[in-house]
Amino acid sequence: MVIEVREMLNIGEAIDEDEAVEALRAGDNALSIDLGSGYMSAYRCQNSFYALKTRYYKRIPFLQTIIPTFHNSTFPTFILTGVPGLEWAHVWISIPFCCLYFTALSGNTLILFTVLTEPSLHEPMYYFLSMLSTTDIGLCISTLVTVLGIFWVNTREISFSACLSQMFFIHLFTFMESSVLLAMAFDRFVAISNPLRYATILTQARITRIGLAVITRGTVILTPLVLLLKRLSFCRSLVLRHSYCFHPDVMKLSCSDAKINSAFGLTAIISTAGVDSVFILLSYVLIIRSVLNIASPEERKKAFSTCISHITAMAIFYIPLISLSFVHRFGKRAPPYVPTLIANVYLLIPPVMNPIIYSVKTKQIQKAMLKLYFLKPDA
Repeated sequence: MVIEVREMLNIGEAIDEDEAVEALRAGDNALSIDLGSGYMSAYRCQNSFYALKTRYYKRIPFLQTIIPTFHNSTFPTFILTGVPGLEWAHVWISIPFCCLYFTALSGNTLILFTVLTEPSLHEPMYYFLSMLSTTDIGLCISTLVTVLGIFWVNTREISFSACLSQMFFIHLFTFMESSVLLAMAFDRFVAISNPLRYATILTQARITRIGLAVITRGTVILTPLVLLLKRLSFCRSLVLRHSYCFHPDVMKLSCSDAKINSAFGLTAIISTAGVDSVFILLSYVLIIRSVLNIASPEERKKAFSTCISHITAMAIFYIPLISLSFVHRFGKRAPPYVPTLIANVYLLIPPVMNPIIYSVKTKQIQKAMLKLYFLKPDA
């Protein structure tokens, strides 16, 4: 039977890790202990004892306020994690996070509003840019509540249903962003290799169909991924490694056979970000070939300069995504702060940087923003 200590006395003698583990061993199979500023959980599995380390421990009065909790539960309550080892500084850490969220949400909203309201930007390139801003806004909103909830009020618990919903939208917007980056690469290829037919190839109707395909693709791939998690049972530690629900993180806490889930998750990544990256690379091979066929050096430079923003956006999206996937699957010995750092970079840096990159590098965006927000019309 798995048991949990929900409430602790305010008084308690500080003890070292070995004594804490011995106190846990006195329980029946497992204990999960809420220490106020952090969680400690331990469990036995196949005659081995495991403990999740925390910053400090307190001596536990034997069987004080012990209540039954999940045993082979399919609908557990998970415990989210902030920055391991820096629980005492969560309020201070929240300040840069708030700045990043504000920058991402305000910047992408500004881009989106500018593209929609300025007629001169009603072109395929800027429609795709507005799609990118929409996915970035969705990605920020998907994690904002749990991340700031941990840093501000130490709200760590999240129900199974809420966790699955958050996980679905995080991965959906991630897959959508990958698809939009592929569409933008195709846009650049058409604009450079066949500029005279650019407007006839990428019509508004075709762009709308591309947008619907992006949403449908992500939903179709993710729905079975979420449904497969519902068949799993959770009887071990329920402490997640991040401040939001991430598929590999949830899957590893299961005491059921999760090989199917792991295989399907890897397949989902390969069939979205993996396939998209291959086609993006192919697009740029064709773009480079088209640029080299241009006779004028100045025209070559001008043509390739239109791709700089897109190349930068791809780099800040794919590099953290690939790094996080590798850490989750192969970085079992990595320090606990490494996945947390990469996960935050993966989720926040692209939404923060994309509007900055396109505002700085795209003169049409700069002119439209000046016209809409700063230049007053003549009286």
